[in-house]
Amino acid sequence: MAHIDYYFTAVSPFCYLAGLRLEEIAARHGATITYKPVDMIALFARTGGVALPDRPDCRKAYRLQEIRRQAAKRGLPIVLKPKHFPTNPAPAAYAIIAAQAAGGGDLGGLVHGVLRACWAEERDVAEDAVIRECLSAAGFDSALADKGLLAGAETYAANLEEATARGVFGAPFYITDGDERFWGQDRLEDLDLHLAGRL
Repeated sequence: MAHIDYYFTAVSPFCYLAGLRLEEIAARHGATITYKPVDMIALFARTGGVALPDRPDCRKAYRLQEIRRQAAKRGLPIVLKPKHFPTNPAPAAYAIIAAQAAGGGDLGGLVHGVLRACWAEERDVAEDAVIRECLSAAGFDSALADKGLLAGAETYAANLEEATARGVFGAPFYITDGDERFWGQDRLEDLDLHLAGRL
């Protein structure tokens, strides 16, 4: 059975724009997914990336155009400058890690729900109430927001080390069990073709 490690951050517009296509691709190929939230600012510092506030204006302007175009292409609602971005992605990451460990709900739905809360609903995904609502909507116990915080923090830190070692440098980033790497929601078609044995 094929497997995909998915490295992401809970506040990336491009992870939001991936929608649920990763989950659809995995289901089509009988692949499993491990969700690995990562501290992307720390990852940028290790891999040559530049945090959004430090990018030149021309790059910031292009980013907004690209987000708008990709959202229109995918039929996803988007707020280009949500009032709660940037925010701390760690609390949502810990909850996602706890939900993955607990099982029993729709993990892809949870991840997308958190991203949608930020980029379509202008909600602060660092807030406990928002995280609880996302957990419940995806079929998880909302109390997971309070459970396993130490384990969540440890896993979050370990994900950063692993991502660095495996060559991850942005989000969304997908790595197959054969170490084939795909960066960006616009490479999901290539991941699909790879799993089909065509790339």
